Amino acid sequence: MNRDQVLMGVVGRPHGVRGLVHVHSYTAVAEDLATYDGLVDDLGRPWRLTWHGNGIARLHDAAGHAIDSREAAQQMVNRKLYVPRTSLPEPDADEFYFADLVGLEAREQGSNRVIGRVAAVHDYGAGTSLEIDGAGGNLLLPFTEGCVPVVNVRAGRIEVCLPDEIEVPVECFPGTAGADDAP
Repeated sequence: MNRDQVLMGVVGRPHGVRGLVHVHSYTAVAEDLATYDGLVDDLGRPWRLTWHGNGIARLHDAAGHAIDSREAAQQMVNRKLYVPRTSLPEPDADEFYFADLVGLEAREQGSNRVIGRVAAVHDYGAGTSLEIDGAGGNLLLPFTEGCVPVVNVRAGRIEVCLPDEIEVPVECFPGTAGADDAP
């Protein structure tokens, strides 16, 4: 993962036949996505977008040429849009970007047992979830205060409260730190 780039949106399905696309913006105000300089896709190609309705945009390449057909718009579906981290304000002490969570160690609250590392942050529309990758496999947890009460980016860890329905046996995570190993 490139920590110098922050995911700010994803291109969705085409809208109509003239090259417009649905864009899912992850900015606090969706329309702000068009104001960021340095917008690039996951292939590193620069883009600029102009809004043409609620969640509907036209994409322009580096030369200023707009995508102007449904076929070209279809080629952009699921393309992720990033901005340089330097274009974003530094988060406050108690704030963070979701990109900062990837790679953090996940410990079970109370026991400080390491259960893995944050592999990805997902948001499919029903709420954000964290994918925790451990030796025993992947675990998907809702990113709520109830399941993830502590996020400490500076210390490089999160603390999780596993729901009762989820059991993570110690033998699934050999060599992990116990409570005695906690810093």
